[in-house]
Amino acid sequence: MFTGIIEEIGIVKGFTKKTHGADIVVECSKVLKDTTTGDSIAINGCCQTVTELDECSFTANVSDETLKISTLGNFKSGDRVNLERALTPSSRMGGHIVQGHIDCRGKFLRFEKLADFYNMTFEIPHTESKYVVYKGSIAVNGVSLTVADIRDHIFTIAVIPHTYQNTTLNTLKSGDFVNIETDILGRYIEKFLSVNDNNSKLTEDFLKENGFI
Repeated sequence: MFTGIIEEIGIVKGFTKKTHGADIVVECSKVLKDTTTGDSIAINGCCQTVTELDECSFTANVSDETLKISTLGNFKSGDRVNLERALTPSSRMGGHIVQGHIDCRGKFLRFEKLADFYNMTFEIPHTESKYVVYKGSIAVNGVSLTVADIRDHIFTIAVIPHTYQNTTLNTLKSGDFVNIETDILGRYIEKFLSVNDNNSKLTEDFLKENGFI
């Protein structure tokens, strides 16, 4: 489990595709503290298990499924990536609940600078747009962000200067693909509402009245 608050920007030092999956080596420093083999680190929002590590880098084995659904398969040596260690019981919950399980790839469309703030607009598949709501949470390349606008399958996020300067969002160019994880709460609500139980008190009206949607 993660919060979407990026701890460090790492550098891809190696990416080797295999018959099944791939190995990725990431150079970093902060996220290595107290990390051991078997721990989880999110790379651009993708939860990955540390298989090897030394004083300045860690290695993870990327599955075929992750390569298919995320942007990790496009990595090359020198790429900068957002890193976050898994949440611990004593950590502050600064962002939102991020699983590190990517739902889809999105496309970066445009950038707008507003004084010190930034508007960034993305396109996602129509099938995922129902999970994105105005003022709701979304993770883009592992960064916890708030949806400032949503129209059909196009959404805009408002990015504060600190986030823009301390993540890889500032390197995006129009047409670049990003990893998208929608808010897990939306999927649970959909599941609950889809259950055909006439005795259930969990209804759409109930959720609206209590501020869930």
